[in-house]
Amino acid sequence: MINIGVLGSTKGTDLQAILDAIHLKKLSATVSTVISNRKNAYILDRAKNHSVPFYFISHKGKDRKDFDAEMTEVLKKHEVDLVLLIGFMRILSSSFCIEWRDRILNVHPSLLPKYAGGMDTNVHEEVLKNKDKETGCTIHFVTDELDSGPILIQKKCAVEEGDTVETLKSKVQILEGEAFLEAIPLMANNG
Repeated sequence: MINIGVLGSTKGTDLQAILDAIHLKKLSATVSTVISNRKNAYILDRAKNHSVPFYFISHKGKDRKDFDAEMTEVLKKHEVDLVLLIGFMRILSSSFCIEWRDRILNVHPSLLPKYAGGMDTNVHEEVLKNKDKETGCTIHFVTDELDSGPILIQKKCAVEEGDTVETLKSKVQILEGEAFLEAIPLMANNG
């Protein structure tokens, strides 16, 4: 069974999909810990509601490398095999990326390399502005180059007439959960 550590700054919708799949025995994994750099991030409530150890680690006034070292300490304490970035709104240090190389995945709300570097609703705004016919999500390995690591999984959906930033975000979030549920077993089998 693979031990997962999650880093998140937002609501953690994808974490819920993972926790539900574990509960329903559709995924052989354990979420060992959840870490957020935002004290009031709902992802911490999700962890608490599922009895998952959770930590708030502030990044304020800290060097990126020192902040990342604090996270690594917690991840190692919980014997994490795989780190998932779920709405984590921080750029990681090179040393963190090297420490967790080939064991850290990010979900990006676009079909990379399109809209690399974009975050959250900005990506969906760009998709609409550019009149893209399809969008989706990408799960990729994290490297020290932003949104440039090798792609593991992409899931697509159509952009339909009348779609808004909110409807696209909803569609893509569903795909993100599905993509993580495919990616985690792949990582467990390669462990």
